[in-house]
Amino acid sequence: MASGRTVYSAIVQIDRDSLRRLYVDGGLTADQVAAQLGCTSRTVLRRLRRFGISARRRGPIPRGGIDTWAVTWDAAVAYAVGLMATDGNLARDRRHMSFVSRDRDLVETLRGCLHVIPQARAIRTSGGGTLYRVQWASRMLYDWFIAVGLMPAKSLRLSALAVPEEYFADFFRGCIDGDGSVLVYTDRQHVRKKAAYVYERLYVSLVSASLPFVEWIQKTIQRLIGVPGSIHRGAKPGHRPIWTLRYAKAGSIRILRWMYDSPGAPCLPRKRVRADKFLSPLGSVSRQPVGRPRAGWLYNVEAPPPSV
Repeated sequence: MASGRTVYSAIVQIDRDSLRRLYVDGGLTADQVAAQLGCTSRTVLRRLRRFGISARRRGPIPRGGIDTWAVTWDAAVAYAVGLMATDGNLARDRRHMSFVSRDRDLVETLRGCLHVIPQARAIRTSGGGTLYRVQWASRMLYDWFIAVGLMPAKSLRLSALAVPEEYFADFFRGCIDGDGSVLVYTDRQHVRKKAAYVYERLYVSLVSASLPFVEWIQKTIQRLIGVPGSIHRGAKPGHRPIWTLRYAKAGSIRILRWMYDSPGAPCLPRKRVRADKFLSPLGSVSRQPVGRPRAGWLYNVEAPPPSV
């Protein structure tokens, strides 16, 4: 009888506010609510019906989206964390999150990675351009992002995040797609000295207003794959400094092959296209190289024909 009275005393403490806080706002399952309140999941479901709160379906991710999804690390989630660390925003209400980009494809990819239900909305900028924004609410995901190391007003305060090393390449790819670049261009700066001095350059860069954040990424990548990179400071007069983590020449090739190790990994297609030709092994060439010998991976480009 004593055990029965103990269970009953725990059950009567389940009120409407507790259920809404844990089940509706917190996104916990009936089993998780029961574990916190010291009762059975059947009791929780009965109380939900009594208070007129609709119970969620069991099984795969339902229409409620992320609110009913237990967040676990995988390639898609790590990529989404990279996007949120660069172009994402956590509101101060500890519930709402948003993501803004000029690439609608990127917004749709984020929605797919996090199973976000709300649609992206087009926003006209003062300069006549278009941005795409998606906003959603989930206290469970919000708290998970906080535990990882994200925060409201993160631009100047962001530092190291709790990203598993096995998913760091996916996370970094998300950062590059959010606030980075894959730059490929033909360098003809020294062509006046000699017509053969024409080279194809490649740079992989990440920009951030937080120096601790880019330093953490630089050190982590150097530890994981041995590529050091370099950090550059830039600032407009009267503005806060902006920090750029840059990889060039052979280092950038190793970065790209590490980032895009899986053909089906989520990414921004236009940046992946720029990287495609650098993802295969260097191999050998059947002709005499043009210009100076390739250092690591410097693509030689045929010199233009002499003008008549």
